[in-house]
Amino acid sequence: MEDIAVQQKNLLDKLPTDWPYSLLGEIQEEIGQAKSKVVILDDDPTGTQTSKNIPVLTEWSVATLARELKGEEPGFFVLTNSRSMAGGEAVNLALELGNNLLLASSQTDVKLSVISRSDSTLRGHYPDEVNALAKAMQKGELPHLLIPFFLEGGRFTIDDVHYVLEKDRLVPAAQTGFARDSAFGFSHSDLRLWVEEKTAGRVTADQVVSVSLTDIRMGGPEKVADIFHTVSSSGVCVVNAASYRDMEVVVKALFLASRRGREFLTRTAASFVRTCLGLEVSRELLGREELARSGGNGGLFIVGSYVEKTGRQLEKLLQTGSVQGLELDVAKLMERDTRKVEISRIIGQSNTLIGAGRDTVVYTSRDLITGGSSEESLRIGNLVSASLIDVVRNLVTQPRYLVAKGGITSSDVATKGLQVKRAMIIGQVQPGVPVWRLGEESAYPGMSYIVYPGNVGSDSALVEISTMLAK
Repeated sequence: MEDIAVQQKNLLDKLPTDWPYSLLGEIQEEIGQAKSKVVILDDDPTGTQTSKNIPVLTEWSVATLARELKGEEPGFFVLTNSRSMAGGEAVNLALELGNNLLLASSQTDVKLSVISRSDSTLRGHYPDEVNALAKAMQKGELPHLLIPFFLEGGRFTIDDVHYVLEKDRLVPAAQTGFARDSAFGFSHSDLRLWVEEKTAGRVTADQVVSVSLTDIRMGGPEKVADIFHTVSSSGVCVVNAASYRDMEVVVKALFLASRRGREFLTRTAASFVRTCLGLEVSRELLGREELARSGGNGGLFIVGSYVEKTGRQLEKLLQTGSVQGLELDVAKLMERDTRKVEISRIIGQSNTLIGAGRDTVVYTSRDLITGGSSEESLRIGNLVSASLIDVVRNLVTQPRYLVAKGGITSSDVATKGLQVKRAMIIGQVQPGVPVWRLGEESAYPGMSYIVYPGNVGSDSALVEISTMLAK
């Protein structure tokens, strides 16, 4: 089944019906009684895409973490941006974070439930940064819970195969462009085989425990908790999911398993995060008045993502003629002699256009330049991102709105371009597209910042935002 793309409706219609009633109220009660905080370590800022009224931190000193643990919210995000790092750097960061979290928890006497949030299309430093986190928090060899389901992005796990929705077809993840990522590529859509691949055989496919949709939808929380109890201390458990009701069953089961002494480190996408925080599934989207400032300045899109979906979205946006395009030539960034000139050109033109009231999109040239190794490819990616950050840092007028497209791009724009230390997630502009309200320490206090994942949205998604926010 792993190599077969199927019609979405045909596959989903054959599944058992959802668990018959909502468990969200029970989960909220469990959260209140547990007196603990959920801390989501997010390897790029798009993990905030299903949450609302939850803080995001971009620095993680012990004092900062302790202060946040005393807050009223059920949890908070820590933006690590580790997906932009080489493996060793990501592991060192996980060790630092785990140590700081342990100290902050001890100082405040607040228990922690830690989630390692990563890409719903299976890219990232797994399992190394998860193992490092467990080591630093003195958890020993905690088992891993793998849940890449992400409803808003069309990511489903069925019969252990992870699918990506493309139009009306569910395509096994290993057949998509995400699997050919120069830094985090993979060969298997079956998550048991994927775990074997990513652990270099240390955990074989037949050792991976699986929670099926039949277990979830017919057995309910008790059945799933029983399965969780069978996972070995250093094992991995794959969770199938195709709806938010599935997530409710799984989270409730985790509370039941916790009472039996079982603890997991979860490696998940964003849908699990929402349910684990006890947040309602809201379909209300933010409107123009919450996203754009008044005044005569132009708005700004920053597009760094190279995934195919982003390419199509950018093409549609440029075709409208309502947004002025500025292409940053990546080939010129590779040469020291031409890099500064190219960046200065884009900065100057951006300031002129935005100051004149023109909505503008700054985007990297679309020919992807990669290195001879995953580390070299990451280095090139970071160089490109740094160039985009130079543009944001050198704006002389505040854009009427700001959209950053791509995970690493939006992280660097926030932390390095806008100097964000703490922001609040205020909702979504489109399904799976979060909006942050920037803190007082940032370059533009109180500004709404649209964090647009590279692999989310219809081909016309950027056009829709541009149209809604046009003067």
